[in-house]
Amino acid sequence: MNRTGAGVLVVAAVLGGAAGFVLNQVLTATGRPTFTPMVSLPILLLLLGAVVVVLAVPIRQATRGRGRAAVNPFRALRIAMLAKASSIVGAAIGGFGLGLLAFRATLPVTPSVGSVGTLIATAVCGAVLIAAALVAEHLCTIRKDDDDEQPGAGGPGPHDPLGAGPGEPTH
Repeated sequence: MNRTGAGVLVVAAVLGGAAGFVLNQVLTATGRPTFTPMVSLPILLLLLGAVVVVLAVPIRQATRGRGRAAVNPFRALRIAMLAKASSIVGAAIGGFGLGLLAFRATLPVTPSVGSVGTLIATAVCGAVLIAAALVAEHLCTIRKDDDDEQPGAGGPGPHDPLGAGPGEPTH
């Protein structure tokens, strides 16, 4: 499994921002009130980030030899995938909050402080979720052993069934 790249997070944030801006644009064009997330959304993002990190800490302790028991590799993979998904969700929701905030900034009327505060909190808590998820993903990685073979380094290759070194004839 590859680590979550910055490109994926940027794309998720841009798509989320565009979705937030377009959603409020469509709601305004149809005469409906604009969308503002509930105050509980930023709180849930923070809780998700905390849970992901707490789940990843025993994996880190086990891989560093400080854990009490062996960790099921499937559990470790599930937690790593949860961390990866959480970082993408955090980017999308943070971008969504920024898109909603950008729409509010284009309005000729000054918006209420409560709605703007919720939008800012959503964007900030989305960024906190990204950070927590990336930390958890890092905690779920294992060290590379010195005796692990690198591709192409030693050992018989696909065209070298006898294990002869470079330049040595195979019989």
